[in-house]
Amino acid sequence: MPLVAHNDLPTFGKLQREGLLVLSPGLAHQQDIRELHIGLLNMMPDAALAATERQFLRLIGESNPIAQFYVHPFTLEALPREQSASDHIAKYYDDFEQIKQQGLDALIITGANVIGADLSEEVFWDELIEVADWAHDNVTSTLCSCLATHAVLDFRYAQKRTKQRAKKWGVFRHQVVGVSHPLVVDINSEFDVPHSRWNSVYPEQFAAAGLKVLVTGDDGCVHLATSPDGFRTIFFQGHPEYDTVSLLKEYKRDVNLYISGEMTDYTPIPENYMSDFNAAVLREYQGRIDYSLAQKSEPPDFPEHLILGNLKNTWQDTASAVIGTWLGLIYQVTNVDRRKPFMDGVDCDNPLGLR
Repeated sequence: MPLVAHNDLPTFGKLQREGLLVLSPGLAHQQDIRELHIGLLNMMPDAALAATERQFLRLIGESNPIAQFYVHPFTLEALPREQSASDHIAKYYDDFEQIKQQGLDALIITGANVIGADLSEEVFWDELIEVADWAHDNVTSTLCSCLATHAVLDFRYAQKRTKQRAKKWGVFRHQVVGVSHPLVVDINSEFDVPHSRWNSVYPEQFAAAGLKVLVTGDDGCVHLATSPDGFRTIFFQGHPEYDTVSLLKEYKRDVNLYISGEMTDYTPIPENYMSDFNAAVLREYQGRIDYSLAQKSEPPDFPEHLILGNLKNTWQDTASAVIGTWLGLIYQVTNVDRRKPFMDGVDCDNPLGLR
């Protein structure tokens, strides 16, 4: 499913240089296959804005090429932005009114960098509900990532997330538990998923909401679930879209916050992510940081060059397969008129014919 570079968003060029198939509009118009228009509600903070674009566009672009994908990024006006991010958004992003007018076949809602457990106190809360409710009525399927999952479970199913005693962060083993669903039928029964979150919605809450749980972790946490109809809303609690280096970048950010005094505790190394060599390098670096702070001397540079070559990605193939299946299902049941979520004859309460 090749991406179509329908504007000058720099992410298109970067992905093309990485070897991903990206079509120009002229070439796309010559293809005898149907378009799918996908909204990307990007709620990530400024530093992660472009990286999040690349992560989700990469997963879309790696899917089976049965359609041409037009990805329409947009964000929420209530989210505070610095000037460079505001300029990027103004130049390359749609606004929600444009999205509503043109219609979408699918919507992805990203996570956001929020620590507090009560999402209803966040400045973007009302805007997010407006987008999610519009999508529920007008878009074939919405995929929610991490915080977006917590938000929809809160306002639609009255299941509030709870802050954990420790941050769940690293790469964790998961198992398929809903083998009859198309999203998981053709993937490995066990696979890895990155997580990075302080808060959780627990399995009994998914059950209370009547949701279909498809994938759980070794500790019982829910990673992948769907709305009761099996398709209209897809919930991820982890971050399958993460790049190989995403957790390293988060770790480096937290270390810099510790150095600046904005964090009082030194951040732990992400679990099951670093090799023994990398972990040793980072422990030695932590000692040097603490010594430099005690001596009030210049802290050493982060040893990224020693770590990058030893990082492993054990989750991307499965993530691509799940997203590819999701998009293929959307292609099958979506009406060409994107203002009508399902084709005539499709049961809106059970669009995939699940039993």
